Amino acid sequence: MWIFPLAAAGIALVFAALLGKRFMSRRRPSQLLWAAAMLMYSAAAAAVFLGVLDGWSVAEYRVYWLFGAVLNVPYLAAGEAHLLVRNRVALRIVDVLLAVATVVALALVFSADISQSLLAGHLPAGKTVWAGQPSMRALASAYSYIAYLYLVAGTIWSAVKVRRQPAMRDRFLGTLGIAIGATIVAAGAAFAVKGLAQGFSLTLSVGIAVMFWGSLRAGRPVKTNKA
Repeated sequence: MWIFPLAAAGIALVFAALLGKRFMSRRRPSQLLWAAAMLMYSAAAAAVFLGVLDGWSVAEYRVYWLFGAVLNVPYLAAGEAHLLVRNRVALRIVDVLLAVATVVALALVFSADISQSLLAGHLPAGKTVWAGQPSMRALASAYSYIAYLYLVAGTIWSAVKVRRQPAMRDRFLGTLGIAIGATIVAAGAAFAVKGLAQGFSLTLSVGIAVMFWGSLRAGRPVKTNKA
C-alpha cells in the first residue's frame, strides 16, 4: 500500500528538480512557482506514505493538508499569471497575495487542533479530521477553487490568443495541460474521501505528470515570424 504514495512523492520530486534546473538557467518566475508546487505535491505524497507506513501523526496530517489540499493550486495559478501577464504592477500584487495567503495558511493549519483519535485508516478524510472545525475545509475550498478558476480562465484566454497569434499555441497547450493535470488531481479527492491511498496516489502521479508536461510546453519560447 505504501509504495503508491512513495512513488508519487518521488515523481513529483524529480519534476520539481527539473523545473528548478530550468529556472536556474532561464530565470523565469513561472518555472520557480511551478517547481514549488511540485515540491508541495511531493511533500503531501510523502506524508501519505508515512501515514500509510506506520500510522498517521498529527504533524504528517498537517503537512498533507497544507501542501496537498490548500497551497498547491494557488502556486500553480501564480505561475500561470507570471507566464501570461505582462503588467509588472499586477504581478507584484499576485506575489504579495500569494505570500500573504501562504503565511495565513501556515498559521491556520499549524495552529488548528487535531485529535489523534481521528487519524485512523490509510488516508483520513478531511471531513472527519476537521469535523469540529469547518473553517479548515473552507480554507482549502477557497484557496483551491479561486486558484483553479484562474487556471481555467488563463487557458481560455490563451485559446483566444492562439486564434489571433498562432505562435502562442505552445502556451495554450501548456496552460491547458496544467489545468487538466490540476483537474485530475482534484478528481483524486474522491479516493481521499473514501480513504483509498493507492487510488489517490495513482491519480496524483498522473495529474502531476500532465502538469509537468504542461509546464514544459508553456515554457517554450514564443516563435516570432521574421520578415
